[in-house]
Amino acid sequence: MDILQILILAIVQGAAELLPVSSSAHVIVAEKLMGLDPTAPAMTLLLVMLHTGTMFAVIAYFWRNWVETYFKSPHERRTNLIGIVTATVATGIVGLTLQYLIKHIVANGDPHFEIEQLFGNSKLMAAALAAGGVLIILSSRIKERSGVELSLKSSTLIGAVQGLCLPFRGFSRSGATISTGLVLGVSRRRAEEFSFALAVVLTPAVVAKELYRLVKHQGIAPGASFPSLIHMAAPGLLGMVFSFIAGLAALRWLSSWLESGKWYLFGGYCLVASLIVLWVN
Repeated sequence: MDILQILILAIVQGAAELLPVSSSAHVIVAEKLMGLDPTAPAMTLLLVMLHTGTMFAVIAYFWRNWVETYFKSPHERRTNLIGIVTATVATGIVGLTLQYLIKHIVANGDPHFEIEQLFGNSKLMAAALAAGGVLIILSSRIKERSGVELSLKSSTLIGAVQGLCLPFRGFSRSGATISTGLVLGVSRRRAEEFSFALAVVLTPAVVAKELYRLVKHQGIAPGASFPSLIHMAAPGLLGMVFSFIAGLAALRWLSSWLESGKWYLFGGYCLVASLIVLWVN
């Protein structure tokens, strides 16, 4: 994998991960167009590093707003912490339940089945992209209401919708959670801040899972030397920097369109992208 390929993947992952357009669908298409194997250990490690870069971009972009919103008083800190924890628990319950049902219904209880085996299904990916696009367009038509707080019930519903995104590549996490917040009457800024607060909580778990799969499938031998690990991680470190920069640019873009009433355009893009996924595959 050369530097140009790393740069392309980092920009695609960094931007699409934070924009409501599904990074996984875009990365898979980009990998196929460049003739790369998404199941290769080096590719898995690279994507883990790219996820980490976008997570730091989210923290850097929202930190000041989070301090003003979540930590301005002990009461606000406690209330928002409960909301984030409740939403994350709802995500885990819905996501794990879906994975269990898929394993026992689609895979007939195959003990070797992993949810990642569905990620290459272009029809499923296109359907998820289209569903996300429709949700974004519908939510954009709801007028923003003032004075609506992010209640515990709303937090739980947003977390549950986030859980629906986990097994399905193409169903954008940020698009689904922000749209759900808008449907529930939460302000655009509050829905955006909460969505990405959930992302920061969720990303370490996703990264840890991918690293576990990498070791489990012997992508990294248990006795691998430190120089060999550095050699394997070097492309990822470079990609992490690129994805961080792309992530910051994407967040500015998202905030601008969300606040200026152009949110629906992301939905239209998802609908077009779903057709492209079917065409490429």
